[in-house]
Amino acid sequence: MDRELKKMPLYNKGMEILDLVEHIVQLIPEENEMLKSTGQFMRSDAMKIPVKIAGAQGDIYDLKMENATIIRKSARDIYVFCNHFLIEDFKDVDYLEMLRATIEEFRVLFAEWVKTFDQWNYIIDRWGLFNPPGVSYDDKDPDEDIPFENPFDDDPE
Repeated sequence: MDRELKKMPLYNKGMEILDLVEHIVQLIPEENEMLKSTGQFMRSDAMKIPVKIAGAQGDIYDLKMENATIIRKSARDIYVFCNHFLIEDFKDVDYLEMLRATIEEFRVLFAEWVKTFDQWNYIIDRWGLFNPPGVSYDDKDPDEDIPFENPFDDDPE
């Protein structure tokens, strides 16, 4: 799977975001506690992006959507955190502009990726967030009626 991930434009763009954030964090002046704190949040969010892309490689819709939601939130938070750097008169604003442009490129790749999710390959989300249209958190699970025979049961009735 690692090889397949490295072929994904979305994953590679996520890694590019992580690299840019790491570079920006290294440029934060040591005495600026506010930016150091913001940089830690940005790093944390940037690290989540490739991990959650990897976590969304299964087939189940609600699990893919859960990971996609975290990815989107992380990318959006990084974008907004750039404002803290501007407020604090961060000297290397070119990197912030590059990071925002990369996030915008990531957003387009992300939106195309989400369109590939098969919403009908799902397990009912009992929390009610990621069910396909017409499926409710309290619906009966259609798999409950499938008889299961234990292949290890020596005494079939």
